Amino acid sequence: MSARSVDLFLDMMAAERGAAHNTLAAYRRDLDDARARLAGRGVGLDEAATPDLEALLADLAFDGLSAATAARRLSALKRFYRFLLKEGLRADDPAQGLSGPKKPRPLPKVLSEAEVDALFEAADTVEGVAGYRARALLELLYAGGLRVTELVSLPLGAFARSEGMISVTGKGGKDRWIPLTEPALDAVAAYRRVREDDLPGKAAPTRGKAERFLFPSKTAAQGHLTRERFAQVLKDLAVAAGLDPARISPHVLRHAFATHLLANGADLRSVQTLLGHADVSTTEIYTHVLEARLTALVHDAHPLSKKKDV
Repeated sequence: MSARSVDLFLDMMAAERGAAHNTLAAYRRDLDDARARLAGRGVGLDEAATPDLEALLADLAFDGLSAATAARRLSALKRFYRFLLKEGLRADDPAQGLSGPKKPRPLPKVLSEAEVDALFEAADTVEGVAGYRARALLELLYAGGLRVTELVSLPLGAFARSEGMISVTGKGGKDRWIPLTEPALDAVAAYRRVREDDLPGKAAPTRGKAERFLFPSKTAAQGHLTRERFAQVLKDLAVAAGLDPARISPHVLRHAFATHLLANGADLRSVQTLLGHADVSTTEIYTHVLEARLTALVHDAHPLSKKKDV
C-alpha cells in the first residue's frame, strides 16, 4: 500500500497545505528513496518501525549525503508518518523521536593580514577628525576583538593608559580587561585630542550624554556613534582599499582578530577570554577556520597536489 499512501499524503499536502508543485515533487523523491531503501531491508514504508528508520538515516550518512539533505529527508518522513497516524492508517508514529544530523556550523568569514593592513592604510588617507576616528576605531576593533556594540559604546573612562588596558562590558553585563597594543593606545590618544569636533554643541541637549562616550555622536539619540554608521565607515574604507565592501563588517574584523591570534601562536583559552566567550566551544570555530585555510594552502601550493605531465 505504500505507493498509495504516498499519493494520499501528497494529495493532502496539495489540498490542505497548498504545497507548491516543486515541494510535492521533492517530497515524492524523498519518500520514494526511503521506500526503496527500506525495501532492500525487506520492510515496507508504511510498516517501518523506529529502528528501521534509524538504519535508513545511517545509510544516508554512510552514502555521504549532506546534513541539510538528510534533515530534509527526515522532515518528509516525519510529515508522512504524522499523516498516517492522523488518518488512522497507523497506530503509532515511528519517526516521532528521531532527530537528524546537526548542520555544520558555517565558518566565519575572515580577512587576511594583508587585507587588514590595506584597511589601515585606507584609514590613514582620510583627512581630519574622521581620519583620526577611523584609525582609532580600527585599532580597537582589530587589537581588542571587541563586539561592535562594545566598541561604539565605549565610555570615555574605559582606558587605563598606564597599564595599557581597556575595560569592556560585554554580554550579560560581564566586564573583561583587554590589553591593547601601543599603536592602538596611540591612535586613541590622537583621536581624543580632536574629539571635541565630534561632540554636539555646548548648548545641545544631548551634549551631556555624548560627553560620556569615547566616540560621541552629534545626532544619535544614544549619544554615541551608531553601529550602522560605523559599518558604513568600514564599507567606505573597503572601497578605498580596493576590497569588496560586501566582505567587510565589524564582525568580520573581530573574526580576523581571533583567527590571526591563533595563527600566530595564541592559545585557545586566552582568545576565549579576550573575545568574552562564555564557552570555549564558541571559540573553537576559529580553529576550524585555520584548518580550512591550511587545507586550501596545501591543496593549492604543495607540489604533490598538482598534476604533472609525464
